[in-house]
Order: sequence, then structure tokens, then C-alpha cells
Amino acid sequence: MNLIIIVPCYNESKRLEPSAFEGFMKIHPELSYLFVNDGSKDQTLSILKKMENHFPKQVKILNLEKNLGKANAVRAGMRAALDEKKYDRMAFLDADLSTPLEDCYGLSKKIDAKTQFVFASRLKKLDNHIQRKWYRFFIGRIIATLISKMLRLPVYDTQCGCKIFSSKIVLTAFEKPFISRWLFDVEIFFRLKKFFGVQLLKISKEVPLNTWIDLGDSRIEPIYGLLVWKDLLKIYRHYK
Repeated sequence: MNLIIIVPCYNESKRLEPSAFEGFMKIHPELSYLFVNDGSKDQTLSILKKMENHFPKQVKILNLEKNLGKANAVRAGMRAALDEKKYDRMAFLDADLSTPLEDCYGLSKKIDAKTQFVFASRLKKLDNHIQRKWYRFFIGRIIATLISKMLRLPVYDTQCGCKIFSSKIVLTAFEKPFISRWLFDVEIFFRLKKFFGVQLLKISKEVPLNTWIDLGDSRIEPIYGLLVWKDLLKIYRHYK
């Protein structure tokens, strides 16, 4: 399995845990990682370079001089990895590992000739550990329900920061810059639906995570809660 995990990083020196990544690299030396340093102003780049020195065969760094935001940092990483033409599965994952590497790796195994897109879901069940602040859960459910209605698909969670793609659909999903700085996940769904039709999404897999922990250091500005509706409307109109 040729899997590369794209990890966007912006001022992550206090949240990034190299030991967690490096421990997983030792267990799974076949996996590759592309860390996208999104114009960080702290020590993020030096931390990433140390990981690259320790695991030069597995770790690559894409250093962006200017901060582009998570959406286009992920896009830059995906396109850079696609240009290498050596990966058949490509994922992106948050740098704080709120979704553990083990869960991302497990989800990637569900990509096959039929299933081109797999995404994680923070659906809380009796047998998993999903830790979210109540107010984020409440607001998130309102937004997620609206997105599901807009897509006309029963998607529970479009916003979880762990998604895996077959390399065959990556160019379509990440060809153009995103309209929204933070709701790019929603745009991905709309792009795939518009280009491939609803059938591709119907045979995609939404998989509840075993573990997800809200670490509380959100990079989304509080004022964005008032602007999210505007972004959703822009996306809906653009892809309608």
C-alpha cells in the first residue's frame, strides 16, 4: 500500500508531538508523510526538519513562505504528492493528532478499486472514545445537518480532519483553490459530486473513529462562527 499522509502545520511547535509520529514511523516504515509548513512564525519548521533528519526516507517537508490557510496548505501538499506519481492512496490529517495515526491508517485500508473516498466521522458510540466540548458538538451538528441537506446526502460529519482519497480522484478534489478558508471539506464533497456524480459519494465510506479528542486549541477565529453561513451559501451557489 503506497500511502502518504499530508499534515498541514501552522505554528504547531506547542501542539506537535514528534514522538507520536516517529513511533508510528518505526512501526510502519512503508508509510510516507508530507508536512506542509504553512508560513509558521514559531519553531515548527525546525521541529519538522529534525523529524526529516531522523526519518529521511519517510518524511518530506513542503515549506510555504506565506501563510495560505489550512485549505490551501492541504491543497498544496496533495498536489505536490500527486506530482510524484508514486502513491495510490493519499490522506490528510490534523497536526495535533486529534485523530490518531492508527485510525487514519486503518481507514486507508478501505480504499480499493470500488471505494475511492473514505472519511472519518466523530459519531459517538458505546464502543469508542469521542471527546468534544458540548458547545462545539451542538454548533457542529447544526452545521452538519445543513450541509447534509445541501448535498442531499445523509453525511453525518463532513468536517472531521481525516480524509483518504484514491490518487485517481485527488486532482479533481484539489485542482483549484478553495472558496472557503475553513470549510474546504464541504467543497471537496461538492466537487466530487459535481464531477463524478452522486454515485461516487454513495459508494464512499464514512467510518466512525475509535478515538477523537478535542484538544481545545482551535485555529478558527471566534468571529468565524458568524461568517460560516456566508461561506456555506457561497459554496452552495458556486457548485449548484
